[in-house]
Amino acid sequence: MKTRAIVVREKGGPEVMRAEEIELPPPARGEARVRHAAIGLNYIDVYFRRGWYQPPGYPFVPGMEAAGVVEAVGSGVSDVSVGDRVGYASRPLGAYADVRNIPADRLVALPPWIDPRTAAAAMLKGMTAQYLLRRTFRLEAGHRVLVHAAAGGVGTLLCQWAKHLGATVIGTVSTDEKAARAREHGCEYPILYTREDFVVKVAEITGGAGVHVVYDSVGKDTILRSLECLAPLGMLALYGQSSGAVDSLDVSILARKSLFLTRPGLPDYTARRADLIASARELFGMIEKGLLDVKPERERPLADVVQAHRDLESRRTSGATVLIP
Repeated sequence: MKTRAIVVREKGGPEVMRAEEIELPPPARGEARVRHAAIGLNYIDVYFRRGWYQPPGYPFVPGMEAAGVVEAVGSGVSDVSVGDRVGYASRPLGAYADVRNIPADRLVALPPWIDPRTAAAAMLKGMTAQYLLRRTFRLEAGHRVLVHAAAGGVGTLLCQWAKHLGATVIGTVSTDEKAARAREHGCEYPILYTREDFVVKVAEITGGAGVHVVYDSVGKDTILRSLECLAPLGMLALYGQSSGAVDSLDVSILARKSLFLTRPGLPDYTARRADLIASARELFGMIEKGLLDVKPERERPLADVVQAHRDLESRRTSGATVLIP
């Protein structure tokens, strides 16, 4: 069968993405065919499009997150059945399409109460927040945390979840509007990094003690100053690089306060199906209890993906965007 997909044939700006009709073979052994109802827009899609992360080859179809219905399964599939409502936030790439084949063990059954748009907005960002808060650095009541991009898709989830766990939540944002949004989502101390030195402000807020953990999705522009914000034995979890790849780092700077630095990624934390299901289950539980606001801020037709990427890269967005096939 044929399907519409957004195809990238060379690395570059948003304009390298073009809608094409491609041939989709029947699901291979272990695969399921999913018809998408909603597709998640994530900054990691920009990384692959620009070549900051190596794509599987050219041409390729971007996207790691979507929700929809299983239309067909290949041989040997037992995790899902035709007609199941499912979501995923996983490689292999290929979510920017009306229909796609994907390894069935990467699919998660959606609870009956969640709609596909919410699932597509929540799974990748929400499971990222889950592993950062519950596994990379297990946040507990009394901890102090700094969240960069606190009004963004992952940032708002980190703030809400961290606040629920009893942490003191500090965040960086670029505008007054984003400061208000971050505050609404659990960030007690939003810092406008465009007008204030966030290292100085963190020291003021913590009485010079620093924070126990920094969750940094910005990368090149923030990493060294993020380390300055840490308390002794603190951890910097660098889980993104929206400002570009980090230059070579002299690890001896960690010795000043016996600091920890990690560069975690969702694929490794959900590589085992048991971990994938456990992460999704905890996320869905938080949503069902009303502890996380995960509904998408905006929806765009998949055909408008170029403008959606432009808005994302220019930081004109906050919260989550979903693309509708």
